[in-house]
Amino acid sequence: MKINWGIIKILIISALIVLLFSFSKQRNELRKITKIEVEFVEENELFITQNSVNKLLIQKKDSATSIDKETLVLNKMESGLLKNQMIKNAEVFITIDGVLGVKIEQRKPIARVSGHPDFYIDEEGKKMPLSIEYSARVPIVTGESKDMFSELTQLLLKINEDDFMKESVIGIHVESDGNIILSMRKNNFNVLFGKVKEVEKKFQNFKAFYNKTKQDSLLTSYSLVNLKFNNQVVATKR
Repeated sequence: MKINWGIIKILIISALIVLLFSFSKQRNELRKITKIEVEFVEENELFITQNSVNKLLIQKKDSATSIDKETLVLNKMESGLLKNQMIKNAEVFITIDGVLGVKIEQRKPIARVSGHPDFYIDEEGKKMPLSIEYSARVPIVTGESKDMFSELTQLLLKINEDDFMKESVIGIHVESDGNIILSMRKNNFNVLFGKVKEVEKKFQNFKAFYNKTKQDSLLTSYSLVNLKFNNQVVATKR
């Protein structure tokens, strides 16, 4: 019987590749984690520190760098990080040289709600606790806001998209009937915004009123600016 040396060579090479892969995989799994690198994605202000992230990664061990790679469950580590109310997304991975990499995306507060205790509303309209590391410069929400997070989030996102309104609005008060009153940074008057509808139109009306009265040096003459009515601004003098 003629021996097919070509097939034998292929089988031998395949077996060697499997053995080398298994050996490399075993050595890679048994290698210790050399260090942890935490990256905060597109963030300058940190509501959670790198040290806090490290503690979440330890998993009841003395140090995350003392854990063998084979004992790490990356999905479990990500789930543990996501339980922290400051974290929106987390990605955990291991590099070939033994570095445990962590990418963190923080939740972004868009308002601070006055309550017992105070808390933030994030850009998804969810509650977010205050941080001992950093205090966000966002409008303060007062009044009957408990059942209006969806409407408030819509309004706050629109405010953040408008440079003038973002710079001007420092407070949002929700009355019992759902009407909203805005407090402004540089002016001693309030803005009766009404319900959260036709937001862009109301912004346009207010900015037109503001620019006109500023030119005429009349801004200090008013105590209330009412935007509730369609296509007009009603201002109340002191």
